[in-house]
Amino acid sequence: MKIQLFIQCLRDTLQISSFTGIPDSQLSSLCNYLVNTHGISSTHIIPANEGNAVALAAGYHLATGKTPCVYLQNSGEGNIINPVTSLLHPEVYGIPCLFIIGWRGEPDVHDEPQHSFQGKITLEILDTLQIPYLVIDKDTNPEILQQIAEKFSETLSKGNSVAFVIKKGALTYDQPVMYQNSNSLLREDIIKEITNVSGDDVIISTTGKTSRELFEIRETVKASHKSDFLTVGSMGHSSSIALGIALNKPATRVWCIDGDGAVLMHMGSMAIIGSQNPKNLIHVVVNNAAHESVGGMPTVSANIDLPAIAKGCGYKNVCSVDTREELIHVLAAVKTTWELTFIEINAKIGSRPTLGRPTLTPHQNKENFMQYLAGLR
Repeated sequence: MKIQLFIQCLRDTLQISSFTGIPDSQLSSLCNYLVNTHGISSTHIIPANEGNAVALAAGYHLATGKTPCVYLQNSGEGNIINPVTSLLHPEVYGIPCLFIIGWRGEPDVHDEPQHSFQGKITLEILDTLQIPYLVIDKDTNPEILQQIAEKFSETLSKGNSVAFVIKKGALTYDQPVMYQNSNSLLREDIIKEITNVSGDDVIISTTGKTSRELFEIRETVKASHKSDFLTVGSMGHSSSIALGIALNKPATRVWCIDGDGAVLMHMGSMAIIGSQNPKNLIHVVVNNAAHESVGGMPTVSANIDLPAIAKGCGYKNVCSVDTREELIHVLAAVKTTWELTFIEINAKIGSRPTLGRPTLTPHQNKENFMQYLAGLR
């Protein structure tokens, strides 16, 4: 189904005119359409996380009386449960919301391991939340969409929420968006420099292409993966995983290779890291101001001062770099420094089209990593 037809139904039948959400590759047609038609504006906001999106949507409804639309990958269902049950639900405020959910890990459809269990329970979660839904696939009839939208309109008028669950390839759009910035460093080259310096230090890498690139860098030089933990799911939590390890292995240097979208998603973790002040933790944020792993839609990180936030949270050594020369100099200095460190590295958007995925399973990664940690102090 063409995205224009889908959006027209939302506008005409459900009076949807405002959107907020977290980008998802399964919803790339929707995301690109919204950027082309709304840009990043008061009618289209990319928030920090999915719960943030629900709260924004609630505020929009309270101010206008209109129904908001929140889009997300199904992995974000966990982040919306609290505001859906304690804010939107008819037993509380009765605030209606339309959810558009990309269905990763759909049963019997090949996907990455981090999506498997979430895919199995996606519809069960909506049932538990008492949110009626329509699953949309490549063969969904526009007449059926219209009929369900009319039923949804009545449901929304009573203060209930509804959802469209989008299968892979269900929505199409023929005007792709090219996302780019003016930075010069590629993330994969940044990670290579970190691995050159870190040696056998522990590395925790964030969700998406960062972990994929770290894995392939090790493969290319036939190096062991034993010191790497690839956080393939739970976006935004890599730095907390790194903190847990750093506190319990105080004589071991721990690197966290993070992304700007992940940092924004759960920024409160930086305050906890700063308060604990582990001298063996180096928190690296590769900042390309984009959700690149799911298409490249922008984050707000180009407009905020991440190093200043880190300093305010209690990080002792804070810096930002833009060039390879600066990066090499900073990494060499950090290797001989023993204090909580935050490094922002401004990067361009882009990755190799041939970039593969880890061939180790998450369980294998965990077992090898724990065995390595067991020998460290």
